[in-house]
Amino acid sequence: MTDARQNDERWMRRALALARRGVGLTRPNPPVGAVIVAGGRNVGEGYHRIAGGPHAEVIALLQAGKQARGATLYVTLEPCSTWGRTPPCTDAVLAAGVRRVVVAVRDPNPKHAGRGLRLLRRRGVQVATGCCAAAGQALLAPFSQMMRTGRPFVTLKLGMTLDGRIADRTGAARWITSPAARARVQALRRQADAILVGGATIRADNPRLRPRPAGGRCPWRVVVTARGALPPRCRVLRDAYAGCTIVATTSAGARRLARVPTAAHLWTLPERGGKINLRALLQKLGAGGCLHVLCEGGGQLAAELLRAQLVDELQLFIAPKLLGGDAPPAIGGGWPLAAAPTFEFQSVERIGPDLLLHAKPRTTNY
Repeated sequence: MTDARQNDERWMRRALALARRGVGLTRPNPPVGAVIVAGGRNVGEGYHRIAGGPHAEVIALLQAGKQARGATLYVTLEPCSTWGRTPPCTDAVLAAGVRRVVVAVRDPNPKHAGRGLRLLRRRGVQVATGCCAAAGQALLAPFSQMMRTGRPFVTLKLGMTLDGRIADRTGAARWITSPAARARVQALRRQADAILVGGATIRADNPRLRPRPAGGRCPWRVVVTARGALPPRCRVLRDAYAGCTIVATTSAGARRLARVPTAAHLWTLPERGGKINLRALLQKLGAGGCLHVLCEGGGQLAAELLRAQLVDELQLFIAPKLLGGDAPPAIGGGWPLAAAPTFEFQSVERIGPDLLLHAKPRTTNY
């Protein structure tokens, strides 16, 4: 690896680290980080903090001031070239006199892909793409998914024993995994735009479904219940954040829930065989600006998402415990072996006494 490439990767890694600070805060925009380097020094940096606020490049340019002239800009996503809620970043880059722009990932929006890069090149700016591309694409996976399909990126998170159980035979589930694993789950919640569970999870655990600490995040809490059978005093309907709750139900479920005083939003969705159309739910969440949905179960909802081929990644927290017997499984339903959804492991990480398995669907047969 050449010194120049090592230098580019060094500064792009800094831009990526900045971008990650904005994950969970920018919907419907992607998280973006930027660094301006002049004379081998970081003279300005920033990240996109909130939709409608200044973009990462603009924050970095303002910090750099006159030092941006002749400098290199490192940015995790191709600079925007059209007016939206803010002016085009390409205008700011050109006005500042930046000499070179290094980009991790081209804009996945087909309406804009490559447009900003071509504009900069035509105006004499040196442009390089693909620096730390894999990390940039991973950061942008939810946004890219939205551009391709119109629905959010879905992470299925499950905490289970070695034999795949999520509770004992009495229904007790606290706590299967360790405090370290639960802290990681809170980090996952802070990255998500919506946290999705089934009605059975609400009835069994009465969870808050809020990240702790929130870190400025307020993800939607989405409950799927075809019958609308939720305890009237459950937290997601009655707490101070009830306005951030969506209950996805059928017309019969909506009539039942209409009698419950709550600030939660009731969405009546298409059903088939008494089950909510999950694809329609995700499309509606996407239309509302959600880029990333974290599903925390339970087992039946997990099975329905898998059956509909709507899971984009698995995050499986496995505790070194065995329950056996009639304890409920992590995933309901069942498949013949030849038709089983198949995944590829991406990583295995030890978290306290537990393991975290990260896997993605095999594109060849899923």
